Amino acid sequence: MLQGSGVLLQERPLDIKVSFSACALGTVSLPLLGLIACVVISSIFHFEDATGTHCQVPNYLPSISAAISLSPECYIWRFCIGLHSAPRLMVAFTYFRFYKICFDTRFPESPLSCLNLAFSIFENIGLLLLTYVSSSETYFVHKEGFVLFIVSSLTYMLITCRLWKSVKRYSLNPEDAKSHHWKVRLLLLNLCFYGFAGFFYWKHNVYCESGSYTFFALFEYLVVISNMAFHLTAMWDFKSQEIVIVSSSDNKNF
Repeated sequence: MLQGSGVLLQERPLDIKVSFSACALGTVSLPLLGLIACVVISSIFHFEDATGTHCQVPNYLPSISAAISLSPECYIWRFCIGLHSAPRLMVAFTYFRFYKICFDTRFPESPLSCLNLAFSIFENIGLLLLTYVSSSETYFVHKEGFVLFIVSSLTYMLITCRLWKSVKRYSLNPEDAKSHHWKVRLLLLNLCFYGFAGFFYWKHNVYCESGSYTFFALFEYLVVISNMAFHLTAMWDFKSQEIVIVSSSDNKNF
């Protein structure tokens, strides 16, 4: 309570409401815009450094690791990933709470929901590791972060598709069936892009053919974009929900 000149003013908590869809879109947009900015800046200003290969064959696109290891690209990428990591964890716990309400003690959905949360957290940790430890600084840590991200993201998507198969079965909402179908499609696309990226990476290392690393970089982009699109399906899953931020303090007399 503020008192002055005979006027009483009561402090009220500040409520900020944001739709879950807007939060999900903003969370996914940060790494997407960061990736685009890093690739464009690397291609324009650091083309030789970003596209150089160990066998000196022509390459026309920077890999993600190369694009985010240069300056100022690394700072743009770190800013975007750091800013999006907290909301991403919030989304992971929102899904976990949703699964617990849906499945309670049902087997195998209940333990799968716990694994789903764990791999979502591991995926975020792997992304932070490969972001803040560049390949040019500590290659081993960057590589392990990359492996953790790949394994965790694929496992998370597989478990999510399995859980939403059950959600679709017991739900009367057609949006849940739509969400499950798109999750499965994006998982299959992600696996295909991983396969093509791995093939061209192997081909580049074995044969050092011109353009092989360019195709690897292209499919690497598609891997990340399909992963982002998978996470973006949260817009359908919780589109009627809102995130409320409440700022409150005890009343004080002055």
